[in-house]
Amino acid sequence: MSEPNGLLTTQVGSLPKSPELLAARAAHAGRRIDRDELRALERTATEHWVRFQDELGMDVIVDGEQYRGDMVAFFAEELEGFTRGGLVRSYGNRYYRKPVITGELRRTAPITLDWWRFAQSLTDRPVKGMLTGPYTIRDWSFDEHYPSREHAVMALAEIVRQEAEDLAEAGARFIQIDEPAVSTRMDELDLAIEALGVVTSGLDEVHTITHICYGAFHDAYPRMLDLPVDQLDLEMTNSNFDLLDAFREYPFTKSIGLGVVDSHSHRIESADEVAAGIRRSLEVIPAERTFVDPDCGLKTRTVDEAKEKLRVVVEGTRRVREEVGLA
Repeated sequence: MSEPNGLLTTQVGSLPKSPELLAARAAHAGRRIDRDELRALERTATEHWVRFQDELGMDVIVDGEQYRGDMVAFFAEELEGFTRGGLVRSYGNRYYRKPVITGELRRTAPITLDWWRFAQSLTDRPVKGMLTGPYTIRDWSFDEHYPSREHAVMALAEIVRQEAEDLAEAGARFIQIDEPAVSTRMDELDLAIEALGVVTSGLDEVHTITHICYGAFHDAYPRMLDLPVDQLDLEMTNSNFDLLDAFREYPFTKSIGLGVVDSHSHRIESADEVAAGIRRSLEVIPAERTFVDPDCGLKTRTVDEAKEKLRVVVEGTRRVREEVGLA
């Protein structure tokens, strides 16, 4: 696929749920409302976020994952071969039910396709297909069936590939396969590369992305450039853009998702700060290979905080576009 135009703004994936939707999800878990009632509220929340990004002028839109809880459990609950495990702590005071592989894994129907179609019907801008990668699904699950981690990861790679193919056939121009676990097990980077290659094989007309957050990137660079995607989405603000020094020593050859606001901070950055971060990056990576976004998904922020962070992403990028003649 030919490279998109430079300095496109986007979002990493998740956006916060309103207190009303969180209450509805709790009510559904307690069997006080049915699935159809919750689904209607999730669709309303998805429409809200898509229209907000559209009106803001964001170039590549996400559906905000209003219908998902945990990024791994959401997919596991839709696959044969998984059962729900007990609650485990992921970060902060957030918990999820760790899935358990108890049998042969199989996808019986598309998982994200209807949600992507719904979000795309609300805007003329491209909406990203959002998937969790096979390595992360396995790493954040228990396995009581497969003889090795490798067998389970590769079985999941075939399943995620099917999901990606459905999205591409439906018209998705951007597909993101999140692999945050890769940065915590660098000794298995070869396995993650092999599995991701299965997922992205044949997606020649799609701009493929993987998001990797908060890990030992310096230990994996430049090896991470072997990940078989068009774009690496990296947190940069949280680490004060120190990866740029590694990129100067060994050129970064892919497109980058340039994190310019800290997703885990309540502080709202200024558009000036965003613009300064973009300018620093442009000294190393050209505009035509730069996508501008938050460090990570914004689901841990309040709705108002997330909106303000997205506003400064768009405004700061607009200023730099004007400076470099991309307005």
